[in-house]
Amino acid sequence: MANNPNEKKPSVNADEGSVFSTVRNLWPYMWPDGRPDLKLQVVLAIGALLLSKVATTLVPFAYKGIIDSLDGTDADSQLIMGLAVPIVLVVAYVLGNVFDAGFQQLRDVLFAGVGQHAVRKLALQTFHHMHRLSLRFHLARRTGGLSRVIERGVKGIETVVRFAMLNIAPTIVEFIVVAIIFVWLFGVSYLGVLVVMIWAYLYFTIKASNWRISIRRDMNNSDTDANGKAIDSLLNYETVKYFANEKMEAERYDDAMASYERSAIRIWTSLGWLNFGQAVIFYGGFLIISIMSINGVMAGRLTLGDFVLLNTFLMQIYRPLNFIGFVYRELRQGLTDIEEMFKLLDRDPEIVDKPDAAPLKVTGPVIRFEDVSFHYDPDRPILKGVSFEVPAGKTVAIVGPTGAGKSTISRLLYRFYDVTGGRITIDGQDLRDVTQESLRSTIGMVPQDTVLFNDTIGYNIEYGRPGASEADIHAAARMAQVGPFIESLPKGYETPVGERGLKLSGGEKQRVAIARTILKAPSILILDEATSALDTKTERDIQAALDEVSRNRTSVVIAHRLSTVINADEILVLREGRVAERGNHADLLAQNGLYAQMWSRQREATEAEEALARTREDPDGFVKRGAPAAE
Repeated sequence: MANNPNEKKPSVNADEGSVFSTVRNLWPYMWPDGRPDLKLQVVLAIGALLLSKVATTLVPFAYKGIIDSLDGTDADSQLIMGLAVPIVLVVAYVLGNVFDAGFQQLRDVLFAGVGQHAVRKLALQTFHHMHRLSLRFHLARRTGGLSRVIERGVKGIETVVRFAMLNIAPTIVEFIVVAIIFVWLFGVSYLGVLVVMIWAYLYFTIKASNWRISIRRDMNNSDTDANGKAIDSLLNYETVKYFANEKMEAERYDDAMASYERSAIRIWTSLGWLNFGQAVIFYGGFLIISIMSINGVMAGRLTLGDFVLLNTFLMQIYRPLNFIGFVYRELRQGLTDIEEMFKLLDRDPEIVDKPDAAPLKVTGPVIRFEDVSFHYDPDRPILKGVSFEVPAGKTVAIVGPTGAGKSTISRLLYRFYDVTGGRITIDGQDLRDVTQESLRSTIGMVPQDTVLFNDTIGYNIEYGRPGASEADIHAAARMAQVGPFIESLPKGYETPVGERGLKLSGGEKQRVAIARTILKAPSILILDEATSALDTKTERDIQAALDEVSRNRTSVVIAHRLSTVINADEILVLREGRVAERGNHADLLAQNGLYAQMWSRQREATEAEEALARTREDPDGFVKRGAPAAE
């Protein structure tokens, strides 16, 4: 099911407008274009609903007939007809109720596909939209809270679609039919009492339900906060353990749940008062009409069957009336649940393709940064007039102190953000003029923090090129020097990697990420501090795999450890967002500037690390893990 980025997004606010305006906005999802089968199901569901209403309307008349045939006022008729009339009427009464129940269930069955299709379509639209929103949004969001917003929104959509489509309009029709019957059989005075009672019931329901919206919103916010804290704490399980902060995390979670508890209690308390108020209004009207009908029976204007008919109609009205009150409450609650989800849909993506954007055409590829400036915040510029070129098939390394703007360059290349000044081109094409999909399919990334999907090793490698053959996946793993390790595992490529790949070591995760990128076979390769979090030995092992991957590819290497870039064709040294030095490794050492200082410090640190490792080796050359260093 394709997602149309230009599709009009329905707007929902639980405080504004009416339920009907919201239903009108959601109508395209209930009457979907290109799905005649679902439209037919809608028509059939409405037909079944109308038939059930016909049965509901006729049942009281059968009940009246039963009472009149048994009231004993016409003994001659009783002797002539025997039990035939009341039995026939009882059968009619039972069949009417059976047909009513049957058509209602048929309605629900027929509409199930329509309702679930609407839920699926809106959920998919939200899922697509989340991926279209900018990196800036996702860096600020809380995963647990966001997932709960979407979960509630999906359930709220189903509530709104089902109740609005199948209950409100038919119940209004039923009220109109009953009103006509009341005037026809009993007169305007009975109708007047009925109308006042229904008006008071609905007015009270609407006012009370609207008042409860703020309570529901508070409860949703508390629920989102609690879920966000729970997910955040579980994702950072090891950090919690490192600092023995289980109690603090439990207290934070309990504080959020306490707020949810208070709101939930207020919700149920207010619901109790709402239900009680509805009952008082309805039974007040019931009392008045009952007294009027008793007077009619005593005066001979009405039969005993008429009294029963009136009371039966009142009780049948109470069911849809109570239900429409329930529906209104559920709709309002549903709107409150989905408004946060629709706020997400109303948020415009920061990075969008131009209407005339064309796919990127790669010939070299040659990357050029032309006087590029960029800032996340206007008061804090990150890049200031950066210019450089990465020739086709060559490697340019970018180094510099923390905060110099190195990783920002990779984000700009992927167009997670647009430059605020200058331009970036690939083979002469401005990144803002090409489609994001074609741009990102051209680039391969091996990041510093490799996060794997909670699936198998094979799935994570195949993610680089979905649908790749098993032979290609194995070849990519071998080129990344992780093939033998995977094959040594009991489940091989079917081995689960756990949440974020935590069942693998840092080096193993990094090799899987390299294999994934090799399988993608990109024209441009970005290595964003791909080995900075690894120990020296693992770094050297992985560097060989990276050198293999980057051979004959246009590569940008963002590095913290300078030992990984000594073979780069050109090295750029960034300082405070500007290119402070440039040249190859030998040239930069000869300049005796910032690069030379960084190289000297890192070499001293590496030599100290290697000397410490040697002091822990036993005479046979094996490391005594945990042994103190030799004096």
